[in-house]
Amino acid sequence: MHNDRDMPPSTSTTATTASPGQSVLVLPSPSMQNQMHELAKTLPPPRKQNTACDACRSRKVKCNRLPGLDKCQHCLSKNYPCTHFVQQATSEKKRGTAPGRRKSSSANSRIHFCRPSGPCDERDRLQIIADSPPSPNIVNNGSPTLENGPTTHMPMISSVYRCSFYPPVTLDSSTQDVLVYLFSPPDTSNDRDPASFTQHHRGSAYALWGEQAGKLEDDAFRAEFALDLVEVFFQIVHTRLPLLNPEQFRNSLRLHPSSTSVPGKHLHPALVATVISWGAKFSEHPLLVADREHNAGQSHLAKTLIDRTREIAEALRVHRIPKDEHVVIGLLIEPLQSQTPDDQTGYHGFWLASATRHLLDLGINHKSVISSTSRDPEDRGTMIFAWWMACICDAYSSLYYRHKPILDDDDYDIDFYTVDPISSEVLDGTTPSPREQLEFLGYYRAAHSLARTARQMSRSLWKPATDADGVPFEVLTHFSTALSEWRDHYLQVVGVPSNENGSWDFVTAVSSCASDAQYHVMWIILFNALDEYGVKEINEAMRIGASQSSIANYTAMEGAKRKLADEALHGALRISALAGVLTTNQYLRLDPAVMHVSCIQAGTLLARMGRPEVKNCIDGLEQYSSSYAEAGEHASEIRRIYGSGDAEFNHMKSVAPRTGNDMSSGAASSPVSAHSGAEVEDMVID
Repeated sequence: MHNDRDMPPSTSTTATTASPGQSVLVLPSPSMQNQMHELAKTLPPPRKQNTACDACRSRKVKCNRLPGLDKCQHCLSKNYPCTHFVQQATSEKKRGTAPGRRKSSSANSRIHFCRPSGPCDERDRLQIIADSPPSPNIVNNGSPTLENGPTTHMPMISSVYRCSFYPPVTLDSSTQDVLVYLFSPPDTSNDRDPASFTQHHRGSAYALWGEQAGKLEDDAFRAEFALDLVEVFFQIVHTRLPLLNPEQFRNSLRLHPSSTSVPGKHLHPALVATVISWGAKFSEHPLLVADREHNAGQSHLAKTLIDRTREIAEALRVHRIPKDEHVVIGLLIEPLQSQTPDDQTGYHGFWLASATRHLLDLGINHKSVISSTSRDPEDRGTMIFAWWMACICDAYSSLYYRHKPILDDDDYDIDFYTVDPISSEVLDGTTPSPREQLEFLGYYRAAHSLARTARQMSRSLWKPATDADGVPFEVLTHFSTALSEWRDHYLQVVGVPSNENGSWDFVTAVSSCASDAQYHVMWIILFNALDEYGVKEINEAMRIGASQSSIANYTAMEGAKRKLADEALHGALRISALAGVLTTNQYLRLDPAVMHVSCIQAGTLLARMGRPEVKNCIDGLEQYSSSYAEAGEHASEIRRIYGSGDAEFNHMKSVAPRTGNDMSSGAASSPVSAHSGAEVEDMVID
């Protein structure tokens, strides 16, 4: 029988002939292909990112360079050398860390993937069959071994292959198996050759994590260590992110002999990993203390746990499948990571966006769905709280990091915080949960009101039209009024209390500081936007060369700018005072990224203005750095801006004068700072 596959391919035609009644497939001719290519080349190139010169980058303003000129407009006017050292260093770093191309398969190199469902046995594991020495295999319990060889540490598999079978955790894995993977030795070699694994002795495999990390080989110690980290999570993180039922979680761990969990029922591996990673970030366990001492104040174990938590969550498709537990995991992973958008290891916003989309897919934003009696009351309350947490975080994140929010005001019809009312028994004696206490005190209601303003600011400020034309005076007036109204209605209720309430519990303290800082930082963000973009009406007059006197409402515009500058300075001083008190009490060491952005924004503005109160923000960020390493880099940058004295203002220059640069005088040198921080000087946290 004739076989078409035996025929050589045609090289002389661009269309196939067909008998009458049959369609003809016409392919592009060579000339048409060339025309398409030329047309594609004539399209405008995409806007290059991260190409600002060093001078504009330090000023945090847009770098405008006209075609044909070697310098940008700012460097030309100031006669500065227009250099791009930071951009060059970033590009070289990216090139140096880019993963290699996937190697083509051959007869001597074959890849077998494990089955997508169910636990993989040893025969299903990925095996690289080559001429090199035997490669590592992973047995069912997650402990790595070598064929016919001694036990060694977890292999360093190339990132090209890791996603296909790594990590060795499935939904059926027990908590013990999850711990085996989480606490397996770190990857200490950059050599991707499997033969190099035999050169490391297991006793030294944990050396990167300090002298006590070798204890993690013991199953009993590993379990006790995990239980300690879980307790740290519920003591510190749970007060700010109360998404879990502590009793149910502890019992379901099944690591303690007294556990009463249902046999065969395991916690989601990604949830276990997330909770343990949070605990490692803040724990003072001797093992982690030794790890930090060994690594210049940073815990390599904590960083590794975060990476492995993401690997587990990605492998188990937490970001793809809408489920209640996946919502909780996503909301807990997001603040666990680096909070710098440019940090490639942070995946900033990804998990928050995934959790938000899951909530929409589950219909939590509909009153009819969430009020259904088919849902367990505990699960319903958790999902309602998760919705409002995602709603608020989405708004603040869009404002902080300049992107469009996912949600809008008309995306939900449920009343605010419709969880079942707090029972009289809870209020009459027993201690309420953090979630109930915060709702009773009105924090989430106030946060949602401020989040709506933040969402509106994001949609108005971070769009191309504003970037090109400026902020309309009407928009500036609207947001100034909205922030002032929120202050009059909510700040005295949820902000830092007056001196007569000097002793307050931990939940109230951290929530008051967060609400206070989140309000004041919005003035700073609005100030920065106006300094960068300017007022639209003034910009239009300047472009056509019109005089200031010809601008309608010019006096009112200058007055609005002056009021905004005063509010932004007051907000920065207020945040500085809060940071000073919290740093003194060693609280920022235990803060799950709640005041991180506020300290950065306030510190940067104070440094640009030459205010000595910037020291409080720098000290606070340095204390933050023990848990969030990137905070130390922000502190160094703020100190550099303050010390250099060359941070100029743009459109707000006339209303934001600089002062002296004597940081040693601290906050006490400024009467404004003393006034701003008077209410928090006597703060006592029980």
